[in-house]
Amino acid sequence: MSILDRFLHPPAPHVEPVGTEAAARLAAIHASAFPRPWSTLDFERLLGERSVMADGLFLGRTTKPSGFILSRTVLDEAEIITVAIVPEARGKGQARALLTHHLDALSRRGVARVHLEVEEGNGPAIALYRRAGFRETGRREGYYHKADGTRASALTMALDL
Repeated sequence: MSILDRFLHPPAPHVEPVGTEAAARLAAIHASAFPRPWSTLDFERLLGERSVMADGLFLGRTTKPSGFILSRTVLDEAEIITVAIVPEARGKGQARALLTHHLDALSRRGVARVHLEVEEGNGPAIALYRRAGFRETGRREGYYHKADGTRASALTMALDL
């Protein structure tokens, strides 16, 4: 393949599992998406847990993820812990591919139900989850601390796989 062909036809985005080696990158992506980011050490600890499953979103030829999703499984249920995409890749349908791949992987592991919580003001994330089939199951008042010092409620959602 020529250089021109590689430029005109970049590799399709793909999703693959990530481990502790990606902790610093995931922390940086998380910091770009949330007002109270988790540290590299937080990610190392999570990624080291046997019950945690992590998938990274890889765009183009990069070897570093441009997004990720983490979930924790217990028996036949899972909770999506966090999802984040780098700012320049948001709003382009990448999160849908990441979520779909992750849900398929959870299903293959025997997970029957997936739970999550999302800030009630996060319209794009709520739309993503609803398109995937998640339904609202509850609400946690004042659950999230916002950057301006106020608090926002969380919606709890679930999906039967």
